[in-house]
Amino acid sequence: MRFTIAAMLGLATLAFAITPNDAGAKNVGGGNAAQFITGGCVADADCSSACCADASGVGVCSAEAAQFQNGKAGCGFADPNAAATIAAAQAQVAKQGFKMVRRAADS
Repeated sequence: MRFTIAAMLGLATLAFAITPNDAGAKNVGGGNAAQFITGGCVADADCSSACCADASGVGVCSAEAAQFQNGKAGCGFADPNAAATIAAAQAQVAKQGFKMVRRAADS
């Protein structure tokens, strides 16, 4: 069996797929720079690092220096399904038993 470099890189990308850390669900969509690195985001404004990186269509707060690591496509991700992502994060928060913190503008 022969492996090409492209096939090996594809396997490496699958092995290192990035998913947001559920512990940060309460900060998804807040827009107040409260999200930690590896937490989910819908835009740069969610992240304390000001970098919401596209990880295969999912936003993950990232350090600017790591925005292209592990298959991420760089800062500036704007989730086209933000409402659904925020609703899913709120459901995760309810499951975890945390209280959502909303911005004053959302009240």
